[in-house]
Amino acid sequence: MKKKSINKKVKYIFVTGGVLSSLGKGIASASIGTLLESCGLKITILKLDPYINVDPGTMNPFQHGEVYVTHDGAETDLDLGHYERFTHARMGKLNNVTAGRIYHDVIAKERRGEYLGATVQVIPHITDEIKSHIWAVSKGVDVVICEVGGTVGDIESLPFLEAIRQFRFDTNPRNLLYAHLTLIPYIKTADELKTKPTQHSVQKLREIGIQPDILICRTERKVSLELKKKIALFCNVDVESVITAMDAKSIYQVPLNLYEEGLSRIILEKLGLPAKEPDLKQWELIVQNIEKPQDEVKIAIVGKYTALKESYKSIGEALVHGGISNHAKVTMNWIPAETLETDEGKDVLNGCDGILVPGGFGDRGFEGKVQAAKFARINKVPYFGICLGMHSAVVEFARSEGQIKGAHSAEFDPESSDPIIDLMPDQNQNGNKGGTMRLGEYPCQLRKNSFAFQAYGIREIKERHRHRYEFNNKYRFQLEEAGMRFSGISPNGNLVEIIELADHPWFLAGQFHPEFNSSPREPHPLFKAFIAHALEYKNSHQS
Repeated sequence: MKKKSINKKVKYIFVTGGVLSSLGKGIASASIGTLLESCGLKITILKLDPYINVDPGTMNPFQHGEVYVTHDGAETDLDLGHYERFTHARMGKLNNVTAGRIYHDVIAKERRGEYLGATVQVIPHITDEIKSHIWAVSKGVDVVICEVGGTVGDIESLPFLEAIRQFRFDTNPRNLLYAHLTLIPYIKTADELKTKPTQHSVQKLREIGIQPDILICRTERKVSLELKKKIALFCNVDVESVITAMDAKSIYQVPLNLYEEGLSRIILEKLGLPAKEPDLKQWELIVQNIEKPQDEVKIAIVGKYTALKESYKSIGEALVHGGISNHAKVTMNWIPAETLETDEGKDVLNGCDGILVPGGFGDRGFEGKVQAAKFARINKVPYFGICLGMHSAVVEFARSEGQIKGAHSAEFDPESSDPIIDLMPDQNQNGNKGGTMRLGEYPCQLRKNSFAFQAYGIREIKERHRHRYEFNNKYRFQLEEAGMRFSGISPNGNLVEIIELADHPWFLAGQFHPEFNSSPREPHPLFKAFIAHALEYKNSHQS
């Protein structure tokens, strides 16, 4: 490793997890970022994932959850969405690295002869490659927060844990700290919180050579001072560095809770940074709007992966943001798309104030999404289609109003006589599932007389994409004549980005994924407008 490029002034926080998965390392890392940003520091966050996939792009959402897309076109872990929603740091290709990527790069270097014939090993070659990615994100920031995926004790995590163990010898030890997120389970029959899982988790971490500086204890009950003293004694940490992370009604409450536990003060002190109180007024207002809404709205989400809400993590959060901006609670009704493919199933949409159809891949449930778009069009219910939700709306309208009975998407019917949705002629069709999509941020020009322009208030926008199939321009004039409005077009005029129905109170669908550009502090304009019109629909239909 080239030590001359290392910035010795940057501070590093390594976040690990123990006992079990899904404790909330991503939220903890993002919350630490929030607190430090609120103290005036510039931060970035890196996620190290131990699975062998090069990226999560081809992974089943039921196994991995949502694939988050960055502005520069990286398909990443969903925790990067938390990082961007909680902080002003912009994530990119450098902010998520998998074991698959690390091994891929090391093997490529070996094949090129870069190791000069040396025996390539986990130590030092794999660990050096991991460390090089940590150094790479440290440019231009004060603090790097590095979340290590998985759970301490997993065999997959060992190279990453070894790399961060070595890291303290590559920089000034004063410039880094280890934060370990663990579980303090509550045993109902004994009416007692148990510390043994945390003790064992820290013991495992210390066996690897890492002594945590801070313990963030996830729990459903308040951890008493007496219990904190016990944990501190057995885990070799300061009592004040045992932080209670109680279950919260909203994830946006977590930074405030951790602040109350003194986490920001402890981090600044341990890293030798100037003491400063974080400015959390905006977060307090966000939580207040969530806890005391003035209204409520019911949104039906018709998707393929509704059995695992993590598959639509950014969708759910963006709806919450839209509710915050309208001082309303958003109640989400997650509906499997297949249920709408029968006549009996369509009744599930009755009583909703808005319908959102998100993206997805594969033909399962597509006709159910088509039916959802039809229900919204006929009943004048506000409709918001995202990616495949736009394809569903276009196919439905073409069949019903455009008199194109064979209208379909070539993704699901390659032999369709009328492929309303199709691959563009210049798209890569080499049979590989990776690298063939339109990924990342692309510009779009808005038509002034449109729902989209009313929401954004500007003529040109940039949104993130993740798809292969596009609207087939061959049918643009025919559908426009039938009443479809093409309100968002790429600057060169070749790609349809947004469609609307002019004779509908609010029917809009986009080719892109606006949920990736939404945060509680800056709700996305389309989600804000969607919830506003859903509220209007609800109020106009109240008896």
